[in-house]
Amino acid sequence: MIPRIHKQGSRTLGLLHYLYGKGTHEEHVDPHLVASFDHLAPDPGRDPGAMKKDLQELLDQPLHLVEADRRPEKHVWHCSVRAAPDDPILTDEQWGEIARRMVAATGIDPGDGAGCRWAAVRHADDHIHIIATLVREDGRRPDHHYSGKRAQAEARLIEADYGLHRVAPGDGTAAKRTTSAERHKAERQGRDRAPREELRETVRRALAGAASTDEFLGRLKDAGLLVRTRVLPSGDLQGYKVALPDDRNGNKEPIYYAGSTLAPDLSLPRIQERFTTDSTPPETTDSERPERPSAPSAPAAARRTTAHAAWAALLALDHNGDDGAAAAQISATGEILNALAKTSALHTRNELRQAAWEYERASYSHTRAKFRHAQDLRRAARELVHSGPALGQGEDGAGTAMVLDMLVFLTIAAAHWHAQRHHAQQAEAARRTAAHLRAAYQQAADEPLAVLSERGRRIAPSLRRHHATTVRAALPELAETVLAEPGWHALAATLADAERAGHNPRALLAEAAARRELDTADSISDILIWRLRRTAGLPAYAPAAIPTTKPPTTTPHPNPAHRPPPETPRAHRR
Repeated sequence: MIPRIHKQGSRTLGLLHYLYGKGTHEEHVDPHLVASFDHLAPDPGRDPGAMKKDLQELLDQPLHLVEADRRPEKHVWHCSVRAAPDDPILTDEQWGEIARRMVAATGIDPGDGAGCRWAAVRHADDHIHIIATLVREDGRRPDHHYSGKRAQAEARLIEADYGLHRVAPGDGTAAKRTTSAERHKAERQGRDRAPREELRETVRRALAGAASTDEFLGRLKDAGLLVRTRVLPSGDLQGYKVALPDDRNGNKEPIYYAGSTLAPDLSLPRIQERFTTDSTPPETTDSERPERPSAPSAPAAARRTTAHAAWAALLALDHNGDDGAAAAQISATGEILNALAKTSALHTRNELRQAAWEYERASYSHTRAKFRHAQDLRRAARELVHSGPALGQGEDGAGTAMVLDMLVFLTIAAAHWHAQRHHAQQAEAARRTAAHLRAAYQQAADEPLAVLSERGRRIAPSLRRHHATTVRAALPELAETVLAEPGWHALAATLADAERAGHNPRALLAEAAARRELDTADSISDILIWRLRRTAGLPAYAPAAIPTTKPPTTTPHPNPAHRPPPETPRAHRR
C-alpha cells in the first residue's frame, strides 16, 4: 500500500472537481465518499441533492476562525492511498477505516475532538484520495510535520492488519518520484516515460565508465540532451542541468532538471567522486588473470574484462569489511549494467535495460561509497562503452552470456549485503535485477551453447566416456545430475577444449565446483561451462575443432598460477 502526500494547494473546490470528475482519460468510475471527519458530510457523487460547493464550504468553515491576514495560503492537504496490483479489492468500509487511520497517523485528525475537517473520496477500485483543510476546529494549525513518513509507517501496519502486499520500508535515499502532473503530461505527449525518468536513465548511461567531468558532459550532449552548467567566479564547475529538446513549458522554453533532482547520487559533486584515480591495489594480480584468446573482437574482449572485474567485486563483497568499499562496488555495478544495456545485442537489450532500471534503487544507500575501491569495475564499464555494440553472434554473444552469468552472482551478493544491513528496498531491487539478468542470460547463451552442444555431440563416444569419468571423479555428488542435463554435451566440448589447452580438466572442475554451491542451480552444466572457460582462458565461443579419437594425455598447465584462487561458496539460484 502506497500513501502519497501531494503538494499543498489553495483551492478546495478545484481539487473536489478533479476527485468527482471523470479523470483525464475517463478513468474515474463512480466517484463517491467513503469517510469524512463527522460521518455526515454531503456526497456529491451519490447524493443528487449534494453539490461539490456544499462539501467545499463544509471543509473550509474552520478558515473563518482565523483572521484573514493569518489564514494559510496553501490550506488544502491532499493524500492518496493506493493498493498494490495484486491486492484484493477492498470494500468502501475498509477504505473508510484506512482513511481514518491515515488522518490520525499524520496528525490531520488525531482523535482529540478538534482535528482538521477532511473527506475521503474513492473513484477507482484500488485507491482513495483524502482532502483536508489545514486549520483545526479550535483555530490552530495541525501538527502534520513529517506526515509522509508517518503515513508510510501506518501503511506498513495496515498491510499487516489486512493481509495486503507488504511494501519494503524505505530509508529516504530513493530518487524523487515522478509527479502525477509529469505522468499526465507524458501521457498527453505520447511518451513511454516521464521526462524525469528518461533523463535519469540517459544520465546514468552517460556516467557509465566516464573518466572525467568533461567526458561525462560531452556524453550527455552526444546523447541529444540540452546541457547547462553553472560556473563559480573561480572558474570551477558548480553544477549542471539537463533537458530533453522537446520537453518545454508554456513559454516554449526547455524544462531543465538539476542532476541532484534526478537522483541523490547524480549531483555533480557525487559524480566527480567516481573519477578518483587513487585506486587501491587490485584484488587479483596480473599473474592470476585468465589468459585471453588470441585477437578477440573488441566487444568480446570487453566482456571478458568485465567478467573478471565482476569476479573481483564479488570477492570484495564477500571478504571486505569496509562498508564504503562494498557500497562502491555495488554502485559501480550499476555502471556495468548501463554499459551493457547500451552496447548489447537487440535480443538482450530490453531485459538488460530493465535490469539497469531496477538496479538503480540498489545502487545507493546512506553508506557513502569509496569509489577508489571500484575502479576496476568502472574501467570495465568504460571498455564496454568504447568497444562498441556486440552483434550477438559468435564470441560476442558468448562473452555476454559469460559476463551475465557472473553478474547474476554479483547482484545476488548485493542483495545479501543490503539485507544484512536492513536496506529492504535496495535488497528487493537487487533481487529483481537478478531475475532480469537471468532472462537476458538465457537469450544471450542460447546460440553459443547450441554450438558447443553440437560440437560435444560430434565427440567420439570413447572421448565422451572419458570426460564423463572426469565429471564423476571431480563431482561425485552432482555427476549424475550433470550428465543427465541438456547442457552436458556443451560441457563435454568445454572439457575437451581445456584438455587440449594443457589444463587438467578434473582439477578445473573441482576448483569450479568449490567456488559456489551448485545443487540449487537450474543448470549446473551451464554454470560450470562459463566458470571453466573463464578460469582456463578459453575462447568463450570455442570454435576450435575437437579430436574425435582417443583422449589426449593430460598434462599439467604450464603455469598453474594463471588460474585464480578458489572462491568462497555462495548460493546462486537460477
